[in-house]
Amino acid sequence: MKRLPTFIFAISMIVTAGLIPALQAGGQTPPPLAAQVIKPGLYWVEGGAGANTGFWIGKDAVVVIDAKMTPDAAREMLAKIKELTPNPVQSIVLTHSDGDHVNGLTGFPQGLKIVSQETCKTELEAAFTDPALRAYLPTVTFKDRMDLLLPGGSIRLLHFGSAHTSGDAIVLFPAEKVAFIGDLAFIGRDPLIHKSKGGTSFGLTATLKSILALEADTFIPGHGKPLAKSDIEGLLKSVEDKQAQVKDMVARGKSLDEVKKAFGIEEETAQPGRRRWPSLVEVIYLDLTEKK
Repeated sequence: MKRLPTFIFAISMIVTAGLIPALQAGGQTPPPLAAQVIKPGLYWVEGGAGANTGFWIGKDAVVVIDAKMTPDAAREMLAKIKELTPNPVQSIVLTHSDGDHVNGLTGFPQGLKIVSQETCKTELEAAFTDPALRAYLPTVTFKDRMDLLLPGGSIRLLHFGSAHTSGDAIVLFPAEKVAFIGDLAFIGRDPLIHKSKGGTSFGLTATLKSILALEADTFIPGHGKPLAKSDIEGLLKSVEDKQAQVKDMVARGKSLDEVKKAFGIEEETAQPGRRRWPSLVEVIYLDLTEKK
């Protein structure tokens, strides 16, 4: 797996992918950060610089899900938490290694427990070359599943294989039937898959099926509003339909350019200093044709 050797890897992948709203990418003020109640004690955070985040208030500590994109945004989230509880933040759980989910880590106090899927840590070790950032590498990792038993509740961490990246984690709150799913779901646009990080379209569809099998009815994506199972089902069907179409064209000997043209995909050129990310159709084609 090829990785850029510097912190620019983590931050550039988000800007280039177009996942940050245009007002953030253009240097303008991001929308105000707001903490929204999902279930008693469980919140999701929208606005501010970077992706959605969340936090759970336990009896004597707080667990945060993802870390925003900048230290200032992370500190703004910490201020929101202090408005709601005197309990200290004890742990941060990362859904994956993209910059808009992890670059705000330095806004948190050092010494917290930072939890990720084991491959996510490997990706961050390659990206976090600055000593200040290396102090925030995950301190606890898991392979497929980990249960965090805490006073007042439990959190289940799950990894169903490579999908958006090779180190995606689903953060499930079983009692609340809520799952934070990072960038495994986008509604209204094709999902982004980082092949450079081991992501695959067929891994994504397998993971979406596993998510649908969870005892959960609310899903918090990395971008956008909370989702229902019907949203995940619609996304799964959309991706599977594209996979079937591309598979048929590959079987008929169509080239990548012919496949992209059939889907009306224009050839994109990366802007100077930015990286071009392949479309879902291109990822599917490569998944089907690259030698393993």
